[in-house]
Amino acid sequence: MSETVTQQQAEQTATTQTRGELDILDQLMKPEVQQSLTELVEQLPKLAEMVTFMTKAYDVAQSLATDKVLIEDFKGGLNEFVKPIQEKAKGIASAAIEANDRAESETATIGLFGILKMLKDPQVQKTLRFAQAFLDVLSERQKRQ
Repeated sequence: MSETVTQQQAEQTATTQTRGELDILDQLMKPEVQQSLTELVEQLPKLAEMVTFMTKAYDVAQSLATDKVLIEDFKGGLNEFVKPIQEKAKGIASAAIEANDRAESETATIGLFGILKMLKDPQVQKTLRFAQAFLDVLSERQKRQ
C-alpha cells in the first residue's frame, strides 16, 4: 500500500513538473515575452556594469559599517557636536522650569507701569528684538513663495 502511495506521489510530481514546463514554454511563445527578452539581452552590458558598480558600493558600505575605528571616531565627533547643544538645551529647560515655578508662586498683578518698567530690562529688549527679527524673516520668506 505504501508503494502505491509513493508511486502516486511520484506521478503527481512528474505531472506537476510537466505542466510547469508547458506553462513556461507557453509563456516564452508569447510575442511580448520574446520582445522583453530581446530588450533584456540588448541591455545586458549596461546591467552588468550597474551590478559591478552596486557590488563595489556594497563592499565600501560593508567595510565602513564594520570598521570599528571609524565608528568610534564618528561617534566621538558626533558627541562633540551634540554635547554643547544638549547642555544648552538642559540650561534652557532648567530656566523655563524655574521661571514657571516663580510665575505660579507670584500673585501680584502686573500693571501698565510694571510693563513699562519691564521694557527697560536688557533681556526683555533682546527678546523683543529677536521676536521682531524672527517675524520679519518669516514675512520675507512668505512673500518669496
